Amino acid sequence: MTLAQNDIDSAAADLFDAEQSGQQIGLLSKRFCDMDIDDAYAVQKALVAQKLAAGRHVIGWKIGLTSRAMQQALNITTPDSGVLLDDMLFESGANIPKGRFIQPRVEAEIAFVMKTPLAGKNITREDVIAATDYVSASLEILDTRVLRTDPTTGQTRIITDTIADNAANAGIVLGREKHAIDAFDLRWVGAIVAANNTVEETGLGAGVLNDPIEGIVWLARRMAQYNQRIEPGQVILSGSFIRPIEAPSGTKINADYGPFGTVEINFS
Repeated sequence: MTLAQNDIDSAAADLFDAEQSGQQIGLLSKRFCDMDIDDAYAVQKALVAQKLAAGRHVIGWKIGLTSRAMQQALNITTPDSGVLLDDMLFESGANIPKGRFIQPRVEAEIAFVMKTPLAGKNITREDVIAATDYVSASLEILDTRVLRTDPTTGQTRIITDTIADNAANAGIVLGREKHAIDAFDLRWVGAIVAANNTVEETGLGAGVLNDPIEGIVWLARRMAQYNQRIEPGQVILSGSFIRPIEAPSGTKINADYGPFGTVEINFS
């Protein structure tokens, strides 16, 4: 780590204020040129602490940047993670009020809901299977409290900006259908995702580290480095298998997972 604690706290406070005001802040990677991934997670932790102090509570975790294409685009070799909070959860078919998010985008994912804890650096896929209560179709709503591009230099966001900003996490929409983890081959679970009835993206679960279960393995092992664990009842978003779809006001998103289920969300 390179950042002093006062810089970490300042960055977290600015991100918190940006979400409340709807006004994005400048690139943290430009403000703190030596910021590394450990620094970014420290900012994320401080940001989440502010939200918990404001009355929120943790309902799970998200895994991001799991696809090979996204990792290559950002010149990284590992996913990232963020924290899901109770005010991020929406029912399928709900309406998102105008102004709730700054620049929302949507991704299709497979959600895991856990029944027993997962902890330890040696977690295996068999451990994940045994700890999972059920899986379901889901949408993740992304947002950015940090500018995507610096208006002066043209510099774009990098991984440290995204991680610090709680991995660009903003919302989660769960499908109504619940499935045993072995009811489907999750590598072949796919979705047709449409915005205002126009198909924008399709994809398969195999786009997530070749198997969405491997995303949960990665998260449990990463959390072990910080003496954390996945708790019973928590929701884990295993990673997107489509590119993010822009969702400005007036957009209706429908994700058709076939026999696995459907998920919808409307942006007023």
